[in-house]
Amino acid sequence: MVAEYIHAIIQADRTIYSTHVVERLQDLKVTVAAEDWKARRTLPLPAQMLQMAGQEVQGLGLGLRIRLASLGPIYSKNGPADQFERAGLEAVAKNPRKPYTGIITEGDRRYFKAIFADRAVSMACVACHNSHDLSTKRDYKLYDVMGGIIISFPVQ
Repeated sequence: MVAEYIHAIIQADRTIYSTHVVERLQDLKVTVAAEDWKARRTLPLPAQMLQMAGQEVQGLGLGLRIRLASLGPIYSKNGPADQFERAGLEAVAKNPRKPYTGIITEGDRRYFKAIFADRAVSMACVACHNSHDLSTKRDYKLYDVMGGIIISFPVQ
């Protein structure tokens, strides 16, 4: 249940940022979201926002980790980190309504890990993935599953 609460917050923030910030400012021709947002002085892409939030959360030292991953990532670092993640990404691609969950062990610690389907929540997501030079898939549509949001935290 904890993972579902965390996912609900992440998904709401991501959807709001994608649609009410990125798409709106692009439609108004104020600015755009771009992969090289720092150099161009624009907005970060929605995926970058989620990845940065995950880094901030991890930096708090609570053991909570959040990241995006895909079976066909633009960058290999965003692929599955292990067999659990590969199986989870395959499962949520087939059944996006059901998260893939389990307990994993890393060293001497146990973690609850949940993988939720990551959907293209805005046209900004679709346009970026369909046009990126390194993209392995170029026919995404709005609300397609693009990968997974992976949430993990320590358990006793």
